[in-house]
Amino acid sequence: MMAAGRERLAARLNACSAKGRLALVVYITCGYPSPEATVQVCRALAAVGVDAIELGVPFSDPLADGPTIQRSSALALRHGVTVRTCLEMARQVRAEVGPEVGVLFMSYWNPLFQYGFERFLQDAAASGADGFILPDMPLEELCALVPLAEAEGLAIVPLLAPNTPLERARLVRHMAPPFVYVTTRLGVTGARADLPQALRQVLAMLRPVVEAPLAVGFGISRREHVRALWGYADAAVVGSALLDRLGSGGDPAEAAAAFCRELLDGCTKA
Repeated sequence: MMAAGRERLAARLNACSAKGRLALVVYITCGYPSPEATVQVCRALAAVGVDAIELGVPFSDPLADGPTIQRSSALALRHGVTVRTCLEMARQVRAEVGPEVGVLFMSYWNPLFQYGFERFLQDAAASGADGFILPDMPLEELCALVPLAEAEGLAIVPLLAPNTPLERARLVRHMAPPFVYVTTRLGVTGARADLPQALRQVLAMLRPVVEAPLAVGFGISRREHVRALWGYADAAVVGSALLDRLGSGGDPAEAAAAFCRELLDGCTKA
């Protein structure tokens, strides 16, 4: 059975393609810069045209996150944000952004294991989320989780690194994901000045292998980065650069909207 979450996300990416633009996926940490701001920021993001929102579950020992997301997670944890809090935020976010915008959780395995993975799947589906991303879960183990997720109507989005062997990348075909998250580089998240020169070659090799739309993240921080993905990717993923704007003072929702308007301008081919 095709997951309902997969259908929603795939439909959104297909709609972007039909309009001749890249999709924009953004990441925010639940509870940053405050628990109250999370839903307000998501409402503003949807209003300006963001296509999908990753709700980061704060975790004390992240594997793939750089300093910006680490700081945002630490602050969210000090605010008392838990998996249960994130699920309630997702419910509110879905009510605010409507039925077409994608909503995903980005989490590490430990918080979901402690919460109870099957319980998380049920509660995530009830919250209106479309799926989740687990950056610390190997592809082989992710494949084993797909039937459990799809039974609740949720999609799993796999991550691939620039050095992922093509024979391992082929495993994502068994997951039938709505898109594949491709990292621009090895290492952790964080805004960068430039994208790696070899990125386009990596994307060109992956496209026929994975047979799914490609979303590129880690280091995307400005409009020129998004435009550089044209013809090679289907979506841009932005996280740390957005969090930097949220934490710079002023109204978080206004800051998020202004920044994403700039990025969306880059989603349309010049």
